[in-house]
Amino acid sequence: MASFNRVILLGNLTRDVEVKYLQSGMAVAEIGLAVNDRRKDAKTNQWIEETTFVDVTFWGRTAEVAAEYLSKGSPVLIEGRLKLDQWETEGQKRSKLRVVCEKMQMVGSKGGGGGGGRSGGASQGGPPQYDESEYGGGQMSEEPRNAAPARTSAAPPPPDDEIPF
Repeated sequence: MASFNRVILLGNLTRDVEVKYLQSGMAVAEIGLAVNDRRKDAKTNQWIEETTFVDVTFWGRTAEVAAEYLSKGSPVLIEGRLKLDQWETEGQKRSKLRVVCEKMQMVGSKGGGGGGGRSGGASQGGPPQYDESEYGGGQMSEEPRNAAPARTSAAPPPPDDEIPF
C-alpha cells in the first residue's frame, strides 16, 4: 500500500514561541499557525476570507531557532508531516491532527515589516532555512521518522579551462 504524508504551509504565528526541554535535553516547541485563504463566493459574488488554525511542533535545533527569530505575527513557511494524536479523557476518546515540522523557512526581510522576529530578522543573505534532518534533531522514540535519502550535489563544477565563455 502506497502512502505519502507531506504538508507545506505558509502562515503567521498566532503566539510567541516557547521552547521546552525534555529530560533527554531535546528542545520542543508547539506553535499555532494561522493560514489565510481568500475565495469568491459564487452566490453573493463577494470575497470571503477564511483562516485555518494549525498546531505545529518543532523539534531540536529548529525549535530553538524558531524561539530566537520568530514572534507572534511572524510569517513562516513550514514543511512537515501530519500526525494524529489520540488520547482518552474521562472515558471519552479524543484526537487532534497536527503538523510535525521537518523544514522551516523564515519569510520576510530584516526590518521588512513582516513580523521580523525578536532579533530583527535575518542577516543580509536572507532568512536562514533549517532542515531538521541536517541537525539530527526531532528524532525520538515517540516521534519515529522515515530515513531520508542522503543528499548529493548534482555534479562538481567544471575546471576553469572548460567554462564556455
